[in-house]
Amino acid sequence: MSRRTILVLGASGLIGRFVTDDLRARGFRVAGVARRLSVAQTMSALDIELPILSLDAAALTRLLGEHAVDVVVNCLGVLQDGPGSDTNAVHSDFVARLLQSIGDSGRAIRLVHISIPGNASEDRTAFATTKREAERLIAASGIPHTILRPGFVVAPSAYGGSAMLRALAAFPIDLPSAEMATPFQPVVIEDIVAAIAWLAARDIDDASVKSVSWDLMQAEPVTMAGVIEQFRHAFGTAGWPRVAMPSFMLDLGAKIGDLASYLGWMAPMRTTAIAELRRGVRGDPSAWIAATGIKPKTLAETVGRHPATIQDKWFARLFLVKALIFASLVTFWLVSGFIALFVSYRAAAGILIAHNFPSALVDPVTIGTSLMDMSIGVLIAFRRTAAIGLIAGIFASLGYMFGAAILTPDLWIEPLGALVKTGPAIVLMFVALLMLDNR
Repeated sequence: MSRRTILVLGASGLIGRFVTDDLRARGFRVAGVARRLSVAQTMSALDIELPILSLDAAALTRLLGEHAVDVVVNCLGVLQDGPGSDTNAVHSDFVARLLQSIGDSGRAIRLVHISIPGNASEDRTAFATTKREAERLIAASGIPHTILRPGFVVAPSAYGGSAMLRALAAFPIDLPSAEMATPFQPVVIEDIVAAIAWLAARDIDDASVKSVSWDLMQAEPVTMAGVIEQFRHAFGTAGWPRVAMPSFMLDLGAKIGDLASYLGWMAPMRTTAIAELRRGVRGDPSAWIAATGIKPKTLAETVGRHPATIQDKWFARLFLVKALIFASLVTFWLVSGFIALFVSYRAAAGILIAHNFPSALVDPVTIGTSLMDMSIGVLIAFRRTAAIGLIAGIFASLGYMFGAAILTPDLWIEPLGALVKTGPAIVLMFVALLMLDNR
């Protein structure tokens, strides 16, 4: 059998990246396509940046032909509608164009589509209903396909919800008891890749897998509390006393996450994430196990029996703190500029006057530095401009320190130590800059 070519759509995500790399290690020729890839993710000439969701059916057909694709693995997905995210466009409209392109390609192509477990009658979010619409389109297309419905995915990398659960395991905090008791069947990402590799090796005319849907998850039932407990064993925090988070705090966190998403941040705690969490993750993997012979690994076999590395611990502890760091820096710059401009303008200008600053420059400098401070806060608040804001904040702080050393050196020994405290603020902005990457 000649080597199969696999096209992975969404090759920058949690599942897509691992699938791309692992299938290559298994000997398949894999083209990984994403709208944006980090430098670390461009390991091959077949790691391709394309505005994939903007491509029409004709462009998708050309892509399939150019790479002589035998299998398409669609890992594209977005959690919630918002700026730059449209669940219907990603889960339904794009799938319709993809199906058309496969049909127009003149090639025998199998589609492997990553969906979500659960019953359609329980769908309550746009995320779930559009995922289910994609399944309906695929089933009606007549194209050889397999719909994979993985449970809670456990992988070496962690984004979004999987990172949030690790963070909970690293702290003495529980979710409310109702959420902790929800069914939450996990699947190890290696088992997802094993299923895709098994499908890719099958002949396109194999009737047994021409049109199937499988739940991919460990067979043994487990709750969210059980999943978090396995991570706690790995982190060494299993014996810690814990405090349950009130439900209203969980809902408030989701609302704050929704607001952060409008600023471009991919917050793991949003209203859709909480709704899906409360729904739980359950399914029946027996059809998948029977067809492929794959014995799904349990979470205890992959996580609970292996101590976490120091990298794992640092990430889990800092994941929640990252939001606090950025929120505090935004507040610091906005409030400091606002106070100097609107609350204590005379006092701020008085510092310059008392140090014989040219009177013609007092007002422009006071107003200009106040507006600069608030602008830095706004820049940090938006994900797209956060790096610019942090760098500007570092240089502005250094400018204040050196300027004061020349013009107002007595401020360095001011009792409250305002200038001395600027040094730790610079360090915090540098830390934030180093933590800015999401993947």
